[in-house]
Amino acid sequence: MTESFVAPTLRSTFLANRKRYVLGAATLAVFQVAMNRIDWSSKHAIDAIVVSDEKASGLAVYSLLAFALVAFVTRVASRWFIFNAGRDAEYHLRASFLRKLHLLGTSFYRTMGPGEIMSRATNDLVQVRLLLGFGVLNVINVGFAFASALQVMVSISPKLTLASLANVPVLVLLTRTIGKQLYGRTRENQEALGAMSSMVQSNLAGLRVVRGFALDDHEMRRFDAANKRYVDAALALARLRGLFGPAVGFASAGGFIVFFWYGAQLLTAKEISGGDFFAFWFALGRLAWPMVALGFSVSIVQRGRAAFDRLGEIFRATVEVVDAPTIEARAVRGDLEVRGLSVSIGGRDILRDVSLRVPAGTSLAIVGRTGSGKSTLAQALSRMVPATPGTVLLDDVPLEAWPLNTLRSSLGYLQQDAFLFSTTVHRNVAFCMDDPDAPEAEKLVHDALVSAQVADDVALLPDGVETVVGERGVQLSGGQKQRIALARGLFWGPKVMVLDDPFSAVDARTESAILQTLDDAKAGRTLVLITHRIAAASRCDRIVVLDEGRTVAEGTHDELVRVEGPYKRFAEEQRIAEELAALADIEVAQ
Repeated sequence: MTESFVAPTLRSTFLANRKRYVLGAATLAVFQVAMNRIDWSSKHAIDAIVVSDEKASGLAVYSLLAFALVAFVTRVASRWFIFNAGRDAEYHLRASFLRKLHLLGTSFYRTMGPGEIMSRATNDLVQVRLLLGFGVLNVINVGFAFASALQVMVSISPKLTLASLANVPVLVLLTRTIGKQLYGRTRENQEALGAMSSMVQSNLAGLRVVRGFALDDHEMRRFDAANKRYVDAALALARLRGLFGPAVGFASAGGFIVFFWYGAQLLTAKEISGGDFFAFWFALGRLAWPMVALGFSVSIVQRGRAAFDRLGEIFRATVEVVDAPTIEARAVRGDLEVRGLSVSIGGRDILRDVSLRVPAGTSLAIVGRTGSGKSTLAQALSRMVPATPGTVLLDDVPLEAWPLNTLRSSLGYLQQDAFLFSTTVHRNVAFCMDDPDAPEAEKLVHDALVSAQVADDVALLPDGVETVVGERGVQLSGGQKQRIALARGLFWGPKVMVLDDPFSAVDARTESAILQTLDDAKAGRTLVLITHRIAAASRCDRIVVLDEGRTVAEGTHDELVRVEGPYKRFAEEQRIAEELAALADIEVAQ
């Protein structure tokens, strides 16, 4: 995975597909030339019929058939090239969109929710595809259609042409005025849709919380308000779009009224022939759709521009962790070191001048109260958040010098909030495999579940390891989710493992069994354990105590419990809590 990313623009997206657009434009040009010849062949056929020239009328009919075939083939071909260019552009934009989302860090996701992002990934991308397909086709076709039809009309009668096209300035003014309003209303509509999508997504993710607090009615009222804002924005856009087409059509119809009135006079005065009249009529008729299509095209262009601007907010978002390696990919030993690390988020200091070292193959526990900066330190160690260059090193090389792909495939970070995909237990555990359903995966998944002390729980699920866990593992308890996520990390087995409080949702007995597993798993690996439990920390080779973002103590468990300080207080508090819990169990049993 490379972190270099060039934000696509409408121009670059268009140019990336220029060959198809050129071919599409060429076939559109041929199509309009064929339509031009059909107009002239119609004139010749009618004039020949009027004078009873069978030979000339026959030749004209054959010409009509030949040019009609050419027009059919080139019309289909033009749509094939240009519509496919729009589809390809959508495909590559969607890939770029996902790739950029993978690069963005936590600061971005604090400002934009998943519902809003999904709205842009679906609805906005469709609008851009329409712009780069149907919109481009009609914009190109309008120019060729005007040139093709005007050649016929001016050749027949310049006076009649000027009279019939006197309404064009009105059309231009109309499309310009309404087009500007379409852009604004489209943005309002898309933003309202994004806000509503975010609300639906958050309610689905927090369904148990909503029900548990009996907030169903409250959330429905919030949703109704968001839904109404979206409906109002959508109706305002629909009214404007609905007005656009008929208004352009009405303005275009004025040209036909003038043509029939003035053209009939010219025909009566013998200034034009019957064939001229019908050829002019056909040519003017060919301009009617481009005039209407021009209105639709302006609408599509404005909607596509508004949609691309919304996509651009993500494409142009700042990437916090940039892949700029200065060393080649190589095997990782597992030496971790932190030198004077400080991290600020939102103007608030989270870590202040933290230093520590974890030699390869050893284990370190990081202990501290809630809010002491433990999780931020874990994210900095795995380069999930940016750190000052040179403050975090792996094998004596700053993290920013490593290729991110090498770094993240060798340094496994298990986050505090256990995340599961909405798929089966098996696929969640074997997520790191190219083919999670490979025959050899079954035993590996089972062993990982056993190591994480969750195999028995999984066996009781309706379909065992093939049970679909639901969105974010909604079908499972907190402890089950945490242990399945731990099984995924054990299955992966990177050289360095950073575990962020993996026991917060398990009981003491399960914790003890998992710790024994970790003792076995850490052989040959470097282990960093973020925890608030002394029992877990005591099994590590070294312990670092954080308080308000600073390192306040470091040593082994035995060393730290012998001196006054936060660690000794933690140990005493937890010992008393365990004794009280044991007494409570005895009283219940009696």
